Amino acid sequence: MRRLYLRDCAPGDAVEDVYVLTGKQLSATSTGKHFIKAFISDRTMQVTARMWNATRDLFNALPDGGFCRVRGRVENYQGNLQFIIEQTWPAEEGSFELSDLLPHTTKDIQKMCAKLAEMLGSIQNRHLAALVQAYMDDEKLMTDFCRAPAAMSMHHAFLGGLLEHTLNAVEVADAVVKFYPGLNRDLVVAGIFLHDIAKTWELSYESAFGYTDGGQLVGHIVKSAMWVEHKAKEAEAVLGEKIPQPLIDVIQHIILSHHGVPEFGAARVPSTPEALAVHIIENMDAKLMMSLGATRGENVSSDGNWTEYMKAFNGRLYRPDVAQSGADEPGGEPLLSIQEKPAPKTAAPAQQEGAATLRITNPLFDSEPVRRK
Repeated sequence: MRRLYLRDCAPGDAVEDVYVLTGKQLSATSTGKHFIKAFISDRTMQVTARMWNATRDLFNALPDGGFCRVRGRVENYQGNLQFIIEQTWPAEEGSFELSDLLPHTTKDIQKMCAKLAEMLGSIQNRHLAALVQAYMDDEKLMTDFCRAPAAMSMHHAFLGGLLEHTLNAVEVADAVVKFYPGLNRDLVVAGIFLHDIAKTWELSYESAFGYTDGGQLVGHIVKSAMWVEHKAKEAEAVLGEKIPQPLIDVIQHIILSHHGVPEFGAARVPSTPEALAVHIIENMDAKLMMSLGATRGENVSSDGNWTEYMKAFNGRLYRPDVAQSGADEPGGEPLLSIQEKPAPKTAAPAQQEGAATLRITNPLFDSEPVRRK
């Protein structure tokens, strides 16, 4: 039977299917009767769930965070969907598709892995290249890296999200550094690769997204910085020489400062041009993904032009794309580009037919200065 995704549910729907159950709590009503509150989710959204007249045995039988078959109904509670659970069973293996329950990247993971390896392989500094290679040679780490989400719920919160976020940021960095000759490309690229590397350890993502005990106690920022020293020793064994301590310090600083300011989790504020570049680039990718997901993603509600209040942006976001190209508009035709416009009849004889007629004369765009008459 075709799955009814939570985003397609409406008040009054009766539902029975496998969902991810998380955040279970046993509470009591004002009359002393027990009930269970939790969240259920699939790849499309998460909703609050309630189970009335519950018992402690029933509460203990539910997974702390995992797959569960539930039967119940959807209600409207204060303008939001709420799922009232009537019965639960263990989710039998083979009775559901993992891709229906956990969000995942729409991009090809193998191609992204290959592209990232190519970008990292372009690092020129031998000590930094050896350090990065020590991570790449860790097969389990890289398997986890290519599968892990980049966050629980904020940006790239899907399987393969950490890889997608990292590759996006590395490719942006590769395009940007050429405009700033003093910026060390190797440090920026390596710093972006390593800034979230311990998300593979901080987050759990086998059956539901959550934090590991170590992730809650230490966190990915500190752990990522600690790993640099361990991997540096592995790299030194391969190189046969010491990796300079200032290089290790600078990479650790990039990791510790990539959240920008202490109130957002940074252990240090960025104090090198490369640390500043990593912070700006990875933050831009995260914020743009969040904003696009909230305004133009496939799960976006069509109710109104504005999102709900979003803490990350200190306000609401406007959804419509008001400057679509002709091809994007319903029934529209692609606009004729400048290069495709035929030359006017008054064009000089030397001008070829069909050539672009627009010439930018701003000196910033001319290879030779414009001569004044």
